[in-house]
Amino acid sequence: MSKIVDANKKIEKAVVGGYKKVEDTVVGEYKKIEDKFVDTFLKKDGETTEEAKERVNKEQQEIAEKNKTTAEDSLKISKEINDKYVK
Repeated sequence: MSKIVDANKKIEKAVVGGYKKVEDTVVGEYKKIEDKFVDTFLKKDGETTEEAKERVNKEQQEIAEKNKTTAEDSLKISKEINDKYVK
């Protein structure tokens, strides 16, 4: 039984190690592409790549908050219309 457990542990280490290498490679390449995109299309004069990413993330959060409020308002209006005209 011990040989089977040892063999399984070796297989586990190999699989997890291989997965981790693939994951690191993919994430690293994605970050390179993301940085190049930000540099090319989103960065403003004098901004670093990281500053541009932070600015864009902040803008996206502001838009999401605005849309959240708008969606809530739409639901309230729909309810008011429903209460007024549907009986």
